[in-house]
Amino acid sequence: MTPGHHPARSRRAAERKGDVRERAILDTCETLLAHKGYDAMTVGDIAQGAGITRGALYFYFGSKQEVVTALVARTVEHLWERSRATAQADEPRRAIAAAMQRTVELWNEHGLVMRTAIDLSLTVPEIGELWNHTADLFIAAITAVLERAGVQAGTAPDQAPAMARALCWMIERTFYHASQESREELHDASATCAHIWLTSAGLTTRGICP
Repeated sequence: MTPGHHPARSRRAAERKGDVRERAILDTCETLLAHKGYDAMTVGDIAQGAGITRGALYFYFGSKQEVVTALVARTVEHLWERSRATAQADEPRRAIAAAMQRTVELWNEHGLVMRTAIDLSLTVPEIGELWNHTADLFIAAITAVLERAGVQAGTAPDQAPAMARALCWMIERTFYHASQESREELHDASATCAHIWLTSAGLTTRGICP
């Protein structure tokens, strides 16, 4: 063995290099979604933007669809990490206000990725599974907030789980459309969704909605 050569250390360095390269690929993909859109961008565009060859990109991902799926996975993980506290906050009104604020921030930061995920969720099974799993996590969080506010648990349409499911998909659709307009529209969407969520929970909207 060459003096000073440590295989384990070399492997860790290679892994770190791979992580950096993969992050560059995903970051480039997100940028290209803004400038070209999913349909127009190519594997060559992604490789060029990431500073690697097409062949090197194929070492990490087999297709443009795989790159976008990985980008969606990274984004929804970030989405859930940022919103996890919603289900754990003690006071429902504060939990709702915090959830809506985080939702605005995430749609500002990653709205193009989330819109792409919604657009592809019916035609790309892996993305559909990721998005539906994320929705299930948020439905569970919304259910917890509703139940803490006094909404009864159960399976009826006026009980917490069914109401939470309707609220989750209403929030998704409202922000999907608002994100195509402007940041001001996202704040309006937040106020609308917070008002409906609070009303569904039987809570006053004072101090939460403009």
